[in-house]
Amino acid sequence: MACFSFNEMKTKKTLIGLGLGQIISLLSTFLSFAASEITRKGINAPTSQSFMGYLSLAIVYGGIMLYQRPTIKVSNAKWYNYLLLAFVDVEANFLVVKAYQYTSMTSVMLLDCWAIPCVLVLTWVFLKTKYRLMKISGVVICIVGVVMVVFSDVHAGDRAGGSNPVKGDLLVLAGTTLSAACNVSEEFLVNNTDMIEVLAFLGIFGTIVTAVQISILERGVLKATHWSTETILLYLGLALALFLFYSLVAVLIQTNGATMFNLSLLTSDMWAVLIRTFGYHEKVDWLYFLAFATTAIGLIIYSMKEKDEEEQRKFLDEEDGESLRSSLIVAST
Repeated sequence: MACFSFNEMKTKKTLIGLGLGQIISLLSTFLSFAASEITRKGINAPTSQSFMGYLSLAIVYGGIMLYQRPTIKVSNAKWYNYLLLAFVDVEANFLVVKAYQYTSMTSVMLLDCWAIPCVLVLTWVFLKTKYRLMKISGVVICIVGVVMVVFSDVHAGDRAGGSNPVKGDLLVLAGTTLSAACNVSEEFLVNNTDMIEVLAFLGIFGTIVTAVQISILERGVLKATHWSTETILLYLGLALALFLFYSLVAVLIQTNGATMFNLSLLTSDMWAVLIRTFGYHEKVDWLYFLAFATTAIGLIIYSMKEKDEEEQRKFLDEEDGESLRSSLIVAST
């Protein structure tokens, strides 16, 4: 009779996480591709691209939350915590999508790596997380890669895929900084409440914030837009991709942790380069590839160290458990 192997289960779980991570990576690439295509059509309404995604989160997870209300863990979070989380998330998306008017899709996706050092600093300051030398070294290498992307845009000039690459890069950096703040806030909320509740209120307040911002900043642009079948399909595709992205990221973090999520997003940069090279037939500056390799190495070093620390904590927990059991045995005799 075949016997059950815990190591085999862990391997299957890792493989499932890798597959799920690649789906998330492709969704991230599609979001960038669709946002870039909408911008190419002259529709400069970044907030509108997120509206239906938040609305779908509100409808689906709001409905689930109401249905499962008796079984959901009681939350200590206040409504204004979720409002602030949604506001920061909306503005982070707004800045990143706005950057497509000025720089290339490849630059936007590579510069997203800036979120890593931002998350480290914010968790260190607000969540009191301790980091060792190896993890800090990985962050430094990531920052070097980010700097190389900026220099590659300056060097590439008109080949960078935008009218003002440096301005676009700065918008991405600002957006990813806000995204990092949002991620740290979400980590805190998830540890104190239910994931369905977080996604539901993110969708509800995200819908409200985007609706207000569209009515103030983008109403005229949307009225003047020629809504072709292709444009409508791009917006519907964005809504579906955003809903799946937020949902699957929550599942991946719950089952395999943030390390797997960060590693999975590395391949989205590769997909972006492939799309730009073979889809748009644009020439990619050689510094992009060097920057990608540098940021990939930095993120892998950071993630490997994080994994080591998780295993060390697990070992210490098991060791404490054995000590406790030994003490109980001694006490009982």
